Amino acid sequence: MVFFNKGNISSKFAKKQSLKTAVMTAFAVSALIFSSVSASAAGSIKLTTVYHVYNNQQYIGTVSNKEVVEKIVEEKAAEFQESTKDLNLEFGSDIEYIKEQVFHSTANDTKTIQNLESSIQLEAEASSIVIDGQHVAFVENQETAEDVIKRLKLGFVTQEQLDEVEARKSAPAAELPPLQENETRILDVSVSKNVSFESENVSPNKIMSAEEAVTFLQKGTLEEKKYVAQSGDVLGTIANDHGLTFADFLALNPGLTEDSVVNIGQEVNVTALKPYLEITVEKEENRKEAIPFENQVVEDANMPKGETKVQQEGKNGERSVNYRISTLNGVTVSNVVTSETVLTEPVPHIVIKGTKVIPSRGTGNLTWPTVGGYISSQQGQRWGKAHKGIDIARPSNRTIKAADNGKVVSAGNGGDGYGNKIVIDHENGLRTVYAHLDSIGVSVGQTVSQGSAIGVMGSTGNSTGVHLHFEVYKNGALQNPLNYVHQ
Repeated sequence: MVFFNKGNISSKFAKKQSLKTAVMTAFAVSALIFSSVSASAAGSIKLTTVYHVYNNQQYIGTVSNKEVVEKIVEEKAAEFQESTKDLNLEFGSDIEYIKEQVFHSTANDTKTIQNLESSIQLEAEASSIVIDGQHVAFVENQETAEDVIKRLKLGFVTQEQLDEVEARKSAPAAELPPLQENETRILDVSVSKNVSFESENVSPNKIMSAEEAVTFLQKGTLEEKKYVAQSGDVLGTIANDHGLTFADFLALNPGLTEDSVVNIGQEVNVTALKPYLEITVEKEENRKEAIPFENQVVEDANMPKGETKVQQEGKNGERSVNYRISTLNGVTVSNVVTSETVLTEPVPHIVIKGTKVIPSRGTGNLTWPTVGGYISSQQGQRWGKAHKGIDIARPSNRTIKAADNGKVVSAGNGGDGYGNKIVIDHENGLRTVYAHLDSIGVSVGQTVSQGSAIGVMGSTGNSTGVHLHFEVYKNGALQNPLNYVHQ
């Protein structure tokens, strides 16, 4: 319902000194004229009453009747009824009349009404949202203003969380219970600046709905900001990093174009909108977190260098941690550990690392390359072909061992019928070959010690069964392995 107050509309003859003078002058002139003609034509002259209209002490025009003005004022108020429902409208103009009696009327009702319509002001009682002393937005009433601030807060917490905060404020002495596992508790929700509400009369078109006011305060106002270009920066990424479209960025920097190259140290304008209000949320959280295990290395002088063995598998521990967290518009600005309880201690991961340096030069005394087994085929002619080494089969386990210290010069499947093959140079003129392996446990360049595991017996390549084919060379010449190894 629109409330229209016509109390400000009145006929005032002596309110302002200037208007007093005008009234007195008008009647004085009329009196002189009336006196000069009264003797000769006392009964034949008829005076006409007119009203000089002033709006906020500015002359508007002259009318024949005050009702002409009052009617247009009422019509003007009615125009606002549909668009400003539920607002208390007041007449923002101070209209005054100066009554005068004249011989000939100078009233021009039409012209005066036109002038009045363009100058008349209607105001509505509203609640101003005042931020740090600045009147920023106007809404219907204080209840709406408070709802606007509440809606801003609800952008970062739930209604239930906000209700809990308000309930605690009404009973501040109540002690909070300990946090449960993985619980988050909101401690406070506040605005970043001083906010107050003041009653004020403003033009109705300045009054926002609650939704409009929330959007307006969130969008904010332009805040000038500069950025100094760093190494690797390009215009597009600078714009994107500051929430600007490329077109807006170029508009802020008239000297730049799409093809411009930004130089290190060059200052550019990244002015952007800054919200009028930001919401600070104080909360505490409980988190169950893993405590990473440590990696420990224990050196063993009896283990060949390059070899390792896991002595103990690592296992993460667990702790319960309470955090005090502060966010500004959803961005964390502070995160402090307030308490911590270790639930389980971590178990370190322990690796034994060999430090014993193995000479790559062999002893010259080769050892049997398998764990037991027997010679299933001698060196010599076999099936019409030369059999270059000996075959060893049926060991107690299939581990293949280096016959002497040396360096691996070949490890893999060369497609030559040997299948998976290892060649070790003992750097004393001797070389040994291990063929048909199921798997290889060493790599080229690796130094191995006599008796160390290098692979697993198999039947790869041209093979009729699981066995090791073993060859020995001296200075490049094929040797009989049985001259160097014995079972």
